[in-house]
Amino acid sequence: MAVPKHRTSKSRRDRRRATQKISAVGVVKCPQCQEAKLPHRICPNCGVYRGRTVIETEEV
Repeated sequence: MAVPKHRTSKSRRDRRRATQKISAVGVVKCPQCQEAKLPHRICPNCGVYRGRTVIETEEV
């Protein structure tokens, strides 16, 4: 079994782990109802995508 010849320094270890961070979800406002939604998806609130009504939703 392979065994490391030298101890890994803290800076080398942390540099390797720097790319594994979790990024925040990109959220945009719906141009129709101004609710937050994920980009390139149908708005769950009003059912509009790119200016067209894709899903009919109940209006309260």
